[in-house]
This record gives sequence, C-alpha cells and structure tokens, in this order.
Amino acid sequence: MFDTLTDKLGSVLSKLTRRGALTPGDVAAAMREVRLALLDADVALAVVKDFVAKVSEKAVGEAVVKSVTPGQMVVKIVHDELVEMLGGDSYDSGSPLGFESAGIDLAAPAPVAVLMVGLQGSGKTTTCAKIALRLQTKEKKRVLMVSLDTYRPAAQEQLAILGRQVGVVTLPIVAGQQPLDIAKRGLTEARTGVFDVVLFDTAGRLTIDDAMMGEVTAIRDLVKPHETLLVTDSMTGQDAVITAQSFNDKVGITGIVLTRVDGDARGGAALSMRAVTGRPIKLMGVGEKVDALEIFHPSRIAGRILGMGDVVGLVEKAVANVDHEKAEKLAARMQEGKFDLNDMLAQLQQIQRMGDMKGILGLIPGLGQAMKQIKSADLDPKSFKRLEAIIQSMTPKERRVPDLIKASRKQRIATGSGTTVADVNKLLKQHQQMETMMKRMKKMGGLGALTGMMGGGGAGGGLGGLMGNLPRPGGPPPFGRR
Repeated sequence: MFDTLTDKLGSVLSKLTRRGALTPGDVAAAMREVRLALLDADVALAVVKDFVAKVSEKAVGEAVVKSVTPGQMVVKIVHDELVEMLGGDSYDSGSPLGFESAGIDLAAPAPVAVLMVGLQGSGKTTTCAKIALRLQTKEKKRVLMVSLDTYRPAAQEQLAILGRQVGVVTLPIVAGQQPLDIAKRGLTEARTGVFDVVLFDTAGRLTIDDAMMGEVTAIRDLVKPHETLLVTDSMTGQDAVITAQSFNDKVGITGIVLTRVDGDARGGAALSMRAVTGRPIKLMGVGEKVDALEIFHPSRIAGRILGMGDVVGLVEKAVANVDHEKAEKLAARMQEGKFDLNDMLAQLQQIQRMGDMKGILGLIPGLGQAMKQIKSADLDPKSFKRLEAIIQSMTPKERRVPDLIKASRKQRIATGSGTTVADVNKLLKQHQQMETMMKRMKKMGGLGALTGMMGGGGAGGGLGGLMGNLPRPGGPPPFGRR
C-alpha cells in the first residue's frame, strides 16, 4: 500500500533535504508536487487542500528557515501532518515502549455487541472471522459470530465454515429466519453462553437502497452495538470515501476497517476517510489469510508512506511469528560457526511465518530508496516454497553434509522437488555463502558480524543470501552500529 505515494513524496522531500537553505519559493514548488502526488494517490481534493495549506504555513515559518537542517524540518512537518490527517495517535503509558493503543473498543458490559456493515463484496464476512480470531487469540475473549445475511446464497454457511477454521463459535443456522429474529437469537445465545463479544455480520447493501438501509438501522437499534464498524474495500478509492460518509450519516459508524490494503498501491481511501468522516480507521486487512489483520496506527502508517519504515511493526511481527526456542538454537549454532541445510530450512520457515517479504522489507528503515530495486528481486513466496521443497527432498545425511551432493544426487533432488539441477546448484551456492558468513562471524566475535549481516553486507549471508543478494541501500545498515 502507498507504493506510488511513497515514491513521489520521497522524490520531492529528498530534493529539499539536499539543500543547505530553503526559500519560500523552494517550499511552494515542493508543495505543488506534494499536492499532485496526493491527488494522484486518489486523496479527496478537500483533504489535499487542507493538508497542503497546513504544511505550507508551518514550512515557511521562522523555525524552519533558520534551522540548521531546514529540509529535515519540512519532512518532520509533513510526517506530523500525515499523522494528524490519519487520525492522530494516542499512547498507552502502561504499554512497553509507549505503543499506541488502538483497535476495537471493548470497554462495555459483556457481551459487547459489534455490528459489521458495508457494501456488497467489501469483505465483511472474512473480516468478521479475522476480527474474531484476533479477539480470541490476542485479547483472550470468548467470541460468538452471528450471520444476518439471508440474501446472499450460502452467506451464513460461509461464516460457519470460517468459524470452524479459526475455532470461533457461530450461531446455528435456522432456515427461513429473518435478520431481526436471528439478531435476537444471537443476543440471547451470547448472554446465556457467557460470551465476551458477539459479532453481527450484516448483509452487504447499497447506500441508495432505502429498504436495506432501514433494515440495518433496525438491527442497530435492536442490538445496540458498542462498535459499528464499516468494512470497505480500499481499492475503490474515492468511492470508498463516499460510502463511508453515507453509512456514517444513515447508520452512524464508530470506526472503519479497510480491506485489500495489500492490493492498493495508492492509499487515497485511507488518507481521506478519517478527515472526511471524523471516524477512525481501526483495522486493515493485509492479505487473504485469516490472521492477515493489523491495527491501524497513524504514526506507523505515516512512517511507511515517507519511507521511514516501521520498526515497532517489524518487532511485533517477529514476536508473534518467530519460534523463539528454535531461533535461540539457531543463534547458538551460528555463534559456533555451524550452519547446515537443516539450519537453512529452519531460517526459511521462520521468515515465511512473518508474512509477505516485500511487506516486511517495507518496515525496515533505510530501505525506502532501494524499494524499486527490491521490487525487481525474486521475492515471490513461491520461491521460498521452492527452496524449502529442494531441502526437504534431500536425505537427513545430505542436509547435515552438503558436500555429499554431487551430480546424480542433484538430479534426484531436482526430480523429487519438481525443480531443476540449476535450482539445486543455486541453493547449494547460497548455503555455502551463508556457511562462510557464519564461520567469518565466529572469527570476528559473533554478534559484531551478525549485525553486519542483518544490514545486508558481507557475502550474501542471512536474509541477504536467501533473497538473492538484494542491493543494499545507501547509508548505514538498518540494524547494527552507525
């Protein structure tokens, strides 16, 4: 998401940071480019005008003009205004590192009712299951899902199937029952079954359909939801903003969930919705998997847009997905200079658990300028699966002692993994480079070399080796000493 905007804003702001001094003319010229970049990203015109006016006013102030690094000051102003546009940030003083507290508000007597509304095809049912899974696993809440969609064929069955997949209880289906009756039964079941949260998945409807909008209003009045979440497809751009405004006016929403964020390169909907509706974006769907749901943090999103990365997001992904026991064992072997194909397989599997590699790289500060080159690298998830298949087609002895793998063995491994001998050779070369790096790391004292490897230097070790020796961006490595 925001790829196009990140490229254009990065180009504009980098020109400013290279200047030793800034004149009002320089700022005005830059703001014209920023305006065009935002409009091209499908941000609403009124929002663009307000944003540019605020940045321009602050950017020509005395504090910026007399600053030692005026360009950097302008970048900070743009960042702060982006955060404000996206909804501002509140911080939880009781959480480590002051992480922003956001997401669904559950501060109400149980069972907390959450009403899901939106257009047809916006992804409400899948999002309902994603939210239920998140509440059940991360918030430790007992969740009940209720489908009120009696119009779309098999909609209720779809939610039931998703419920079984994620391990969340769904209200049993009673054929012929109407949405209001189902909602009443859902409330009763939530109370008697001692559930913490009950999610109501409504049918998709058009805002111009008065009868359908009347129905969802009646459901709202019956269940009295603590949260009414509008689920909207980010790829619809300006239409998503109009939809959000209409639902807010007619039903009254408390928050927005953006879906298909991973497929939207412009991001105009996200940048416009908060400003136009006054309602916060609470969550965003970042993939098709049931766990591909993230809390929307304005400051982190602003950092990603400006190519600053999101270290906190990266740490959270690692904490949530990395098997720490296996990671510690791998680290211990690396300290000893040992790294066989079993270790390489373990590292591959750890990386894949963290999600889409391009998305992960986008969270690392300092990679903004190299993203164009990274896009051309082979980061298709299938390539990781290919490497995994090759290693799993080897015998236990071959994984421990890769030197045993000669011509006939390579052919057998290629046939067994559905790849070519060239693919096997490439993997063995990557392993050899990584093993060399591990031995070098041991000689250099362990962690010193490890931090350099994480920065992408050296002979293609670690992530660099697995990803085909990606080009390293200019400046210091994102991890390690500066």
